[in-house]
Formats: sequence, structure tokens, C-alpha cells
Amino acid sequence: MTQLIQIQGAHPLAGPPANGFFSIPVRTPQSDGLTMPAEWEDHDACWMVWPCSRECFKGVLTEAKQTYAKVARAIAGFEPVYMLVNPEQRTEARNLLGSAVTLVNATCFDSWARDSAPTFVRDEKGNVAGIDWVFTGWGHYPITGPCDEAMAIDILRHLSMRRYTAPFILEGGSIHVDGKGTLVTTEQCLLDPKRNAGFTKADFENLFRAYLGIKKVLWLGNGLEGDETTGHVDILATFARPGLILLNSCPDPGDANFAVTQDAKKRLAGAVDAAGNAIEIVEIPQPGRQDWGGERMDLSYINFYMPNGAIIMSAFDDPADDQAEEMMQQIFPDRTIIRIPSLPLFAGGGGIHCIAQQQPAGTALPPF
Repeated sequence: MTQLIQIQGAHPLAGPPANGFFSIPVRTPQSDGLTMPAEWEDHDACWMVWPCSRECFKGVLTEAKQTYAKVARAIAGFEPVYMLVNPEQRTEARNLLGSAVTLVNATCFDSWARDSAPTFVRDEKGNVAGIDWVFTGWGHYPITGPCDEAMAIDILRHLSMRRYTAPFILEGGSIHVDGKGTLVTTEQCLLDPKRNAGFTKADFENLFRAYLGIKKVLWLGNGLEGDETTGHVDILATFARPGLILLNSCPDPGDANFAVTQDAKKRLAGAVDAAGNAIEIVEIPQPGRQDWGGERMDLSYINFYMPNGAIIMSAFDDPADDQAEEMMQQIFPDRTIIRIPSLPLFAGGGGIHCIAQQQPAGTALPPF
């Protein structure tokens, strides 16, 4: 069953404009009854990608591989982990990962599964499919060379799972959902002219409805300073449960993140979710500033992964690490909290949430 998606901004895949809108006829997850579950719902697996880009990790590739291995082994204690790996790196990956992680041969250029792996959706019967967003290396390809545009296809083919192709650019780290129809994102990222030039907020709200089953979008402003993705929400704010958002907090008015987080707090304080309930905010203080290669790293405790029964969170050799862990345990009393030193990941431009993509529990819908 196809669906006409209306886009107000210009788009190369759209047909002739009608009444000021372009219409794109596509088959969408919504037309087949699928929506995006929340990250805290049960998973069948986690997908990751073995690090391979020296350019990305700026002299810390060896340390990044060790950190990826620690994260993967920690997640594997709670759910199966599949690691995409270039065949020539398979032995190296196996030696560091051990037997708890399943290796899957693939052609990989980078290692941010949150952004280049598929986003999974599920229907009320428990059938699961994947969305293949257009991925352009955070809006920079081909300037920065090849990117992992084919990764979603490879994963869904491996799973023999249905693939929905989206006619627009999106990365998984730019969105968080509550599983009940509410999504949070940032204007800085989604309205970036290097991604979907000309798209409006209304365009994205229509697209999120069609692809993720979203009824309400919470728009924040900018992302954190030093974020190479230009505004991904997954280091700024995340849902902990329906109606509750964890927000990075910056107490220093002299820090560029102070204005960012205060603006986000102001927007969320007056917001309601898809069910009409007021948004509750819990602020998680950010760690102290640390630079790498003369540039600020976008350090944040918000960027964590939620495997079945646990929270895998970052630590930065910072006094705030202990407080952040205590707060996470209070927020998630039924989950095991595991913290992993993550500075090598952030030196490469991301964190633990950025390198992992959850596959929700369910039965794979067969390909079209």
C-alpha cells in the first residue's frame, strides 16, 4: 500500500507541485501499521561496526578499538551483539571481542551504527522491519570520501528483513522517541541545508508520522558545542520513559553549552507529549571540558545505550562521573548500571549511543 507524502520544500524525488506542495508516492511503515518502539523496550540484538577509520579517530584508533570491544562485551552480557567488520580486520576484532560477539563480514568505512544502520520499526503483532534512511556522512559526502550508505541494506539483507527506503536524509542519532508517538530532535541538525535543503518543520513532522508513527515532535534548538554531527539530539536530551526527558545540564554561564541547554530546558518546560502530558525534565550535569587535537569534545552522560536490563554509560575520568552514575541508578532502579571510560569515542566524534543500534524483539517481516 503506497502513501502520498507531502513536502513543502523542494525535493529531487518529488513530483510536480500541487497547491504549493510536492507529493512523493511511497510505501511507508505507517501504511503497513509499523511504528518505532522506545529504546527501553525488549531487544533481540544490538548492531555495531568495528572501527576502521584513522581519519575519524585522529590518532586514537587503537584506543577506540579497545573501547568498542569493552562496550560490545558489556552489551553482550544482556543481549546478542552483531559486529560488522571488514574481512581483513576479522582476526583483530575476534581477538579483542572474544567469543561473546558475533562477527558479520561487511564493507565498512566508518563505525557509527546509530547513524548508518537501519532504524527498526514494529507492528502490534510483533513483526519487525527496518528503515533505510539516506545517509550522506552527516551531510558532508562526497567531500569526506566514501560513507556507509549501504550499511542498512547489508544488515537487513543479513536478517532477511523488510526494508523501507526513505526519500530523505536522516541519522539515527538525530532523534529519540518515547514509543508512544512523541519524538525529540533539534532544529540545528534537521534543518541543516547540507542535509535536506528547503525542508520545513512541517515536512519533517509529516515524514516522521509516515515512517515512525510520530504524532508529536518536540523541537529543541542547537546541539552541544563541539558536536561534529551539527546538532544530534542524543548527546543533549533523551527519553527515559514516556513523559520524562533527561537533559544535559551546563551550570557555567561562560560555557557555550549554557545557552544551548537553557534554551532546551525552556522549550521542554512548556511542552506536552503526544498524549497531552506535560514533559518532566531531569538535568544531568555535564562533565568538565576536555579538548582533543585543539578542539572541544562534546562530552555528555546523555549518550548511553539501553540493552535489556542495563544502562551502558560513559565515564570521563571526571569528578562528575560518580554523580552521573548515581543519578542513572535512581532514574533506572531496575537496570544494572555499567560505566565505561569513553574518551577515545568522543575524540572520534561520538559516544556509546552513537556506536550501537538496537534491534527490537519480534519476528522479521519478509522483504517485499
